[in-house]
Parts: sequence; C-alpha cells; structure tokens
Amino acid sequence: MSEAEFQKALKEARRAWTEDVLEPLLERYGVRKDSFEFSDGSPVEELYGPEHRQQQDYLDEVGFPGQYPFTRGVQPTMYRGKLWTMRQYAGFGTAKQSNERYRYLLSQGTSGLSVAFDLPTQMGFDSDADRVRGEVGKVGVAIDSIADMEILLQGLPLDKISTSMTINSTAAILLALYVAVADGRGIDRGKLRGTIQNDVLKEYIARGTYIYPPRPSMRIITDVFEFCGEEVPKWNTVSISGYHIREAGSTAVQEVGFTLANGIAYVEKALEAGLDVDDFAGRLSFFFNVHNNFFEEVAKFRAARRLWAKIMKERFGAKKERSMRMRFHSQTAGSTLTAQQPRVNVVRVAMQALASVLGGTQSLHTNSWDEALGLPTEESVTMALRTQQVIAHESGVAELVDPLGGSYAVETLTDQIEERAREYIARLDEMGGAVAGIEAGFQQSEIEEAAYQAQLAQERGEKVIVGVNRFEVEEEAPVELHRVDDAVEAEQVERLRQFKASRSASQVEAATKALSKAARGGDNLMPRIIDAVTSKVTLGEISDTLREEFGEYVENVVL
Repeated sequence: MSEAEFQKALKEARRAWTEDVLEPLLERYGVRKDSFEFSDGSPVEELYGPEHRQQQDYLDEVGFPGQYPFTRGVQPTMYRGKLWTMRQYAGFGTAKQSNERYRYLLSQGTSGLSVAFDLPTQMGFDSDADRVRGEVGKVGVAIDSIADMEILLQGLPLDKISTSMTINSTAAILLALYVAVADGRGIDRGKLRGTIQNDVLKEYIARGTYIYPPRPSMRIITDVFEFCGEEVPKWNTVSISGYHIREAGSTAVQEVGFTLANGIAYVEKALEAGLDVDDFAGRLSFFFNVHNNFFEEVAKFRAARRLWAKIMKERFGAKKERSMRMRFHSQTAGSTLTAQQPRVNVVRVAMQALASVLGGTQSLHTNSWDEALGLPTEESVTMALRTQQVIAHESGVAELVDPLGGSYAVETLTDQIEERAREYIARLDEMGGAVAGIEAGFQQSEIEEAAYQAQLAQERGEKVIVGVNRFEVEEEAPVELHRVDDAVEAEQVERLRQFKASRSASQVEAATKALSKAARGGDNLMPRIIDAVTSKVTLGEISDTLREEFGEYVENVVL
C-alpha cells in the first residue's frame, strides 16, 4: 500500500469509527463535564493517531537521542548511563543551620546541592539594613559576607559536588564568594561545578527580585559568561528560568516561548560583547517548571529541547553539538501545592517528577508536601527525595530512553507547543527582543491574563483542584511545621557587626573604588567583585556601589 493509499484508508477508517462507534456512544452517554483543555485553553482531542503525524520528517524532527535536534534527549543512553542529579533546594536561617541541612541531605543520597537565599540577599541588602527587618533568614539563608559563605560551605567537598545557587540580581556576588572560598581552600577553580541562576530577565517578567535596570544587568551577566569561560570552565553561567514564569501563572507554551526568548537575548548580548557562540553556549542551562498535566509537560520539555537546538544552529550559527544541547533542571510546581489536605501534595509531586523524568531532565528538585504551609521539615524533605529515588530505582522508567517517543499524542503535542512558542518568539522579535518586550510590559500582561483565566476556571469548577474546589473535608489533621526562630535575625545582625568591626577600612575603600571604576568603564566586573569579597566588602556594600553607578529599576506596571 502506497503512502497516499494508506492516508486515504486511514481517513476513511477514522470517519467510520467516528460515525459508527464514537458518536452513538456520545449521544447515549455524553462525556464528563470537566474541561478537556491544555493550559493555554487549546482542546484535548479524544484520540490522536497516525493522521496527526503525516507531515513530520522523523529524522529531522525527532531523530535519535544524543543527536540534533535532541527531541529524544541530550544523551544517547540517558538514564541508563547516569541518573539525573537529585537536588533538594534548601536554605534557611543562618549559614550554620543551612550547612547542617546540606550535610543531612548528602547523607540521605542527594547528589547535588541547591541553595536558597533569603530575600535581603536576593535583593542586595545586608541583614542590618532597616528595610529588611523581619525578612532575614525567612525564605532562605542569609549571606552577607565571605565569613557567612565559609560557614555555609564548611566540610562540603567543593571539588567533588555540584552546587546550584538560585540567585539572580546578586548572582555575580554569590559566585565570587563561592570562588573565593574555594581559592582559600586551595581548590583549583577548574574543578568547581555548579550553576548560578543568574537569569535577571525573568525577574522583570515574573518574580521581582531585580535591582538594576535590564541593560546594565545584562552587562553583569555577560561579564560572568566571559569570566567563567576563562576561569571556571565547568560552571553553568546562567540557568535560563521558565520556572518562575510558570509560577506566575503562564501557560506551558508561554513558559517555553518567553524562556527561550530570554535565552536568545543572553546569547545576543554575549555576541555583542565579542564572545564566540561556541565558547559559551555549552555552559548555558535551563530551569523549567513541572505542572500537573502529565502529557503536556512531557511534550513541553521535548519541544523546548528541539526548538532551542534549531535556534542555536539556524539563528546563531553554532557549530558544536554541545552548543545546541538544551540541558535543564526541573522542579515540581510550588503553585500547585495546596494548603488544604496538604498530604495529597505527595501524589502531585510524584506525578510531576515522573513527567519530568519522562521528559528527559538532567536535574530534578521535588517539593515537599508541606511547602504550602511553611518551610519543609526534615521528614517531608526526606519523603520528597525518596520520591525521586523510587522513580529512579523501582519504576523501570530509567531503563528506557524516551519511552514516550512515538506516542501519537506526545509527538503531536510536541509539535504544537513548539509551533506556538515559536509564535511568541516571533512577536518579541518584532518588538525588538525580550528586553524591549519587558520594557513595554508585554510578557507581564500575557502572563497576567493567562493566570486570570486559570483562576476563573478554578472558581467556576471547570478546573478541578482536589481538596480545594472538590472533595473537600470539613476538618483536617494538624500539621507540624518548621519555623525559623525570630532570634536568627538578631544573631545574624550581631555576626555582621563583628565582621565589619574586624576589617580594614582602607582595604574596603580601595576595593570599593576599584569596583566603581570598573562599573563606569568596560572592564570585567568579576575580578573586582572577587577582590572586594576577599577584602571583606559585604554583599550589601557591593550592591550599593553598583546601584550608584547603574541606578535602580522601576517596574513598568501594565493594567
């Protein structure tokens, strides 16, 4: 049978099935009243088949794992060769308390650290600043100085583990602190492995922990690219993050489109600075959310991988396959965790983690079931880690490479997400790119509308949230929560006071002036920041120095 004959027979068989089998059943019984839609409102068809795949060139669009366009994964063997890195995002209170949690997680089988910083650290303020009272150590660890970083990393084998730091506006400072601690121990910078999120564009779009305007922020990021290329070659210099875009209420398509548009902006900025694409692109990594619609999430990862490979090859002329590979970390969706019947979150996290693995993640954090109520306890963190370990060692999914590849539904969804994400990128290109879109409020307004529609669907009962708008219970068992003692702030402020009192004022002044001069000129900022932290200049003081040179960003509110 020829291809044309097959397609004709398939079309006729589908028509007959619809008329003779499907429609009589629908007429008699109907369907559930739940909404059959993906996150962007597009319909979920009742059946996907070969007719959805007829236009695809398999070798060009799907291919084999470890080969362009990497739809099926970035490594030929995937998890048969090496399991994904199991990270557990942690950090609270003082550096000493967080160090104890990291040691515990490593003892339980975590294979990489992921550091959460408190809001003052993220926003470039020292713990003794008046405007951060009540926030010190609350949602992450407080890091003011090199002394704090030394305590945070005490006893951790920096040349043997991979460390991810979720930090953006002050990412260059935290990386400088990490490098300075390693230097102090005599560890070769070439052996340091890890990631700084360093994705400030998504802060303007979705999260808000920005300091400087977009354009000087992009200059700092480019300086980090250049510095790490020469000094810390195994470090991932940016984790281009769709996670927070999704947490703000975006659809899966928007998450891919806006995240990759940000990636394009970073690449363009690096090229403007004179860097060669194949010298830095291999150190770019991505960070995605894992939401509840299982097949949409699997397809999202496959589509993002393929689209990025095409962008790097066709748009930027990358020659090395390493430059075209999208490596990504994923985290289960905090926004899907419910305070009602919170232990049901264990199921949500397990389902999301499985989707991430089947989508081909390189690194995964599983949220703890109690995070809708407060910081996770050791018990809930252990359960989250055990979820990954069960998937890895008991489910059998790690024995197969891209086991959902070839599914009519998954392949069709992969195509659709890629096409719609590409449309968003094209719209931003017409506006002048991701930065211009941010300045106009485009991405922000698109996400706000998507979040509004999702909330309406939940309130109308069209989107079922178990325990929230259906299957509620009147009384729930009390939950023991982890709390950060208010005394932590006083302790941290006193440590900072003693640190400032112990340093040389002339060294601090000299290092600060050198940093100001570099910021006004074109010198790479990273060596000056490292000199500053080793001269005992604090994170807040470094940030203030750059504020004086670059100014502060004021949000463009779009209603």
